[in-house]
Amino acid sequence: MSTEVKKRSGVVAAFVALRPRQWLKNVLVFAAPLAAGSVFEVDVFWPTVGAFIAFCLVSSSTYLINDLRDIKNDQQHPTKRFRPIPAGELPPVIAAVMAIVLVVAAGALAFAVRPELAGVIGIYFVFTLSYSLGLKREPVIELALLSMGFLLRAVAGGVASNLPISQWFLIVAGFGSLFMAAGKRYCELSWLEATVGDQPEIKRKSLEGYTLSYLRFVWGTAAAVTITAYCLWAFEVGAAPSTLPWAQWSVLPFVLAILRYAVGIDKGKAEAPEDAVLHDKVLLILGFAWIVLFGLGALGV
Repeated sequence: MSTEVKKRSGVVAAFVALRPRQWLKNVLVFAAPLAAGSVFEVDVFWPTVGAFIAFCLVSSSTYLINDLRDIKNDQQHPTKRFRPIPAGELPPVIAAVMAIVLVVAAGALAFAVRPELAGVIGIYFVFTLSYSLGLKREPVIELALLSMGFLLRAVAGGVASNLPISQWFLIVAGFGSLFMAAGKRYCELSWLEATVGDQPEIKRKSLEGYTLSYLRFVWGTAAAVTITAYCLWAFEVGAAPSTLPWAQWSVLPFVLAILRYAVGIDKGKAEAPEDAVLHDKVLLILGFAWIVLFGLGALGV
């Protein structure tokens, strides 16, 4: 059977290279406004939308840079070779220009929303660039940088609207990010060991410093801390006047969602967090239930 893939046009290839499916991660910018019960206020909602767009732009810029750095390795990979840049559908020069334009646009938009948000975008870009330029080959360090990407998205929503950020929110976001990052690496290593063994042209160097048992320990520990911190945070939010203990009730769907996502990690199906979420209807329902319950508690309904 032929594995040849129909070549995409220049415009389509350029759009696919931005990895729009991964923009789902940027929804995390709405977490802080939601937690503060202010997400529907006009002077909070629109700055948060601006932060979301800015992160879509800067993250796509870093994806392009990463693909440019890894062209040769990606061309040897069974799935990454179909990305527009390694597949030869998007010339490296055009990809480089796109990356520059996107990061400049992201910085300009973030600064227009709030100068401090531009600082968060700048930190994200520096961390991600450091990751792409070499630190992704360093075990643990690359895991921390991957986690910081998620955490900075969560922090950006509060910064964009000048909202105070709870210490519990930072702990939940930080360890929740580590949970997803370690789970991602666990799935990658699990797939590699089961499919391609020790082929050096395919195996990511950072993965050589990990074992499945170690990564399981990391994501298991991160999940435990995330759940514990969230319970404390939910009861703190629930202390505000409300007709019913909405925030406390939100603990149930939150814990179930963490456990459900862990099933995907354990099966090696959470290599791409956005796909793991979108393809699991139960996880989506639990996420919706959590948003409703926690939102009602934060709003003091």
